[in-house]
Order: sequence, then structure tokens, then C-alpha cells
Amino acid sequence: MAIQVHLDEILKERRMTSKELCRMVGITEANLSILRSGKAKGVRFGTVNRICYYLQCDVGDILKFDGKLEEEDMSAGPEDSGEM
Repeated sequence: MAIQVHLDEILKERRMTSKELCRMVGITEANLSILRSGKAKGVRFGTVNRICYYLQCDVGDILKFDGKLEEEDMSAGPEDSGEM
């Protein structure tokens, strides 16, 4: 996984439960669980903004890039995906 999610660590540091965070942010526990597990394919900036606001942290505290390209992204080159 190219992007690692460190929400569990921040929640522990803040002594906050995921249920509390869900209530404050306005997302379901199921969606937060998907994000925490690293299985989310995407997340809205507004959601990240609210998570960071309520956890009083920076985006880089919860999302880290491991320097690797995801396996599924490697199959399509820039010319195949419409990117340049």
C-alpha cells in the first residue's frame, strides 16, 4: 500500500474512540473502518479536513506515503490512463 493510514495511533494519543470521531466528523463507523484499514480507494478532502480539525493534527500525521507505487497502478502507464 503506497499510502499508509495512521489514524489508530493518533486516536490513541488523543484518547478518543473511533465512535467519537465518527460522531464529530459525520461519517459512519463502517466508512471510518475502511479508511483505518487502508482499504479505502479515496477520501474526500472535506472528510480529511474534519478529521484533522477534530484530532488537532496535520494531514501528514494520519496519511504517510511509503515511497512505493501501488501494484494496480503499475499496470497502466501514463499513456493508458490519460495522465501526462
